[in-house]
Amino acid sequence: MIRTVVFDLDGTLLDRDTSLVRFVQDQYDRLLLHDASVDREVYVRRFVELDRRGYVWKDQVYRQLTEEFALPLPWDTLLTDYISEFHQHCVGFPNLHAALDSLKGKGIKLGLISNGYGEFQYNNIKGLGIEPYFDIIAISEWEGLRKPDPRIFTNTLSRLKSKAEESIYVGDHPDNDVTASRRIGMKGIWKRDPYYDPDFAKDGEITDLLEIMNYLQK
Repeated sequence: MIRTVVFDLDGTLLDRDTSLVRFVQDQYDRLLLHDASVDREVYVRRFVELDRRGYVWKDQVYRQLTEEFALPLPWDTLLTDYISEFHQHCVGFPNLHAALDSLKGKGIKLGLISNGYGEFQYNNIKGLGIEPYFDIIAISEWEGLRKPDPRIFTNTLSRLKSKAEESIYVGDHPDNDVTASRRIGMKGIWKRDPYYDPDFAKDGEITDLLEIMNYLQK
């Protein structure tokens, strides 16, 4: 029987693609709108391209944007704004709260493991309003470990006092989430993402977060 469910954040609970576009549009409107030489749609599209789904940190993104578009503000001003304001634009996937409510209602222990900067990711979790659901939140900067390192999974389960064979990990990345969690004995459930090739070993897959309930008895 499953007693613990651990989630990834970006691309699993947080709809990062939508959140990023919302933030960049807002940042443009607040800080760059007065510069008519920078087209809004072009700026947003280029930001998303350079971001590479979050795998390029924003100092590099803003340096490149500042150079390409001759932006009226220095790159570090824009970066500071990103760090302080992004969480206000965080959007969860459909049924985020309903799924977490259902799991907690069944007495399931909940954990979250995310790669990223500690304060930034924690603010995003709070921005989604989901912090109180989790018994343990492990963010790579604070843990000194990054997925797919198996120790970040085993350490989290140890703090939850949970056994791997009674635990599910849910994530969108085939290697960092699903394969890595299965390697330590957890059941790896893939949150489908059309960006990735679906042909890899997994214990199940979901599109809607509520579908995780189907795996609790397996």
